[in-house]
Amino acid sequence: MIRQCAILFGCLALGELVVFLTDLKLPSSIIGMLLLTLFLKLGWIKLQWVQGLSDFLVANLGFFFIPPGVALMLYFDIIADQFWPIVIASLVSTLLVLVVTGWVHQLTRKIK
Repeated sequence: MIRQCAILFGCLALGELVVFLTDLKLPSSIIGMLLLTLFLKLGWIKLQWVQGLSDFLVANLGFFFIPPGVALMLYFDIIADQFWPIVIASLVSTLLVLVVTGWVHQLTRKIK
């Protein structure tokens, strides 16, 4: 368990270091996750080394959404005032993502 935590937190720390040194405008957690994926693909880290903690975190993923959900309740008045712009932006962006994803999928299928 300690090795699993050390690997995951080590990748997170490497992500922090990359963001600090390069001044990237990406969250360090995303960089760390990409580094972990790279290390797994390269075989530098074995899947068994992080499997247990990863399974636990994924199984309890719902609990990680409770604090942001509660924090949203603090801004209910702002959300209510801007309800329609939020709904329209959500619908338009969702449709745009679906269309672009389908288009890219079709394009890559033609290339194969």
